[in-house]
Amino acid sequence: MRSALCLGLALSGTAIAANCTREALKAATDSLLAAQKAGDPNLLQPAPASAASSLVYTEDRRTADLKTGILSKALGIDHNRSSLDTTQCATYTEIIAANNPKPYVIGVQMHFAPDASAIERVDALATSTGDWLFNATGTLYWASREDWGPIPEDQRDSRETIQAAADAYCDIFNNKSVVVPWGHPCARLEGGSYTGNGGPNDRCDVGIPNGVSLTDRHYVIDETVGAVDVMMSFAGIPDSHEFRVEKGKLRYVHTMTVMTAAGARGPGMLTMANIERLLRERA
Repeated sequence: MRSALCLGLALSGTAIAANCTREALKAATDSLLAAQKAGDPNLLQPAPASAASSLVYTEDRRTADLKTGILSKALGIDHNRSSLDTTQCATYTEIIAANNPKPYVIGVQMHFAPDASAIERVDALATSTGDWLFNATGTLYWASREDWGPIPEDQRDSRETIQAAADAYCDIFNNKSVVVPWGHPCARLEGGSYTGNGGPNDRCDVGIPNGVSLTDRHYVIDETVGAVDVMMSFAGIPDSHEFRVEKGKLRYVHTMTVMTAAGARGPGMLTMANIERLLRERA
């Protein structure tokens, strides 16, 4: 039921985003990279919807100030990759800044007006030293060797298939009866830890904990590359899981978990010790 509901929410932008183009979204992600390199969020384009700025900004799943957030830190970027979602008029960008005095691996979802004329929302996760399995050098090494390039048009999966694969992966954390479309090979990049070695026997179906709810999911889907990013709560911890789906099967999984985020715990959430135990079981 949850997956069906999430699917409906993710696909609800189909009609209203008809004028959103890949060219416009690519220009927006280029401006995001320029802003990050310069440490100047004012370089983001297109501009927010009004001079007073109605843009909503969150960082590590908390409302924050765009002017003092991660985009205000000038970072050398060693690797980046973006997904462009013309259906929802949204983007997701992975940024690896491994060779800075303080290294970062950052994920950013941007959501736009239906015609891509203005940025309406930016959601960023910024992982660094102290976050789960963080190793930017390892992340850079493995991410730069993977193929997330365009899939031939006649071999592309539908949005429904791509999101269903991601939801199945997320759902199995709390329900071991869920059937996940594991690919063979499949590799998971978690922090800087890799479940494979880049070979044909790589597997993703290892180290999956039980009894953990992955909730409040927000999606960006790009059918041209079979990608979906899911920003969500990992038992109260800010988290991003990004998936590459090929022929209905999971091929790559990239995860970020912000253990150092302020307010990562609260009433009703798992204790940090239990979350760390569950994540160790997963690694």
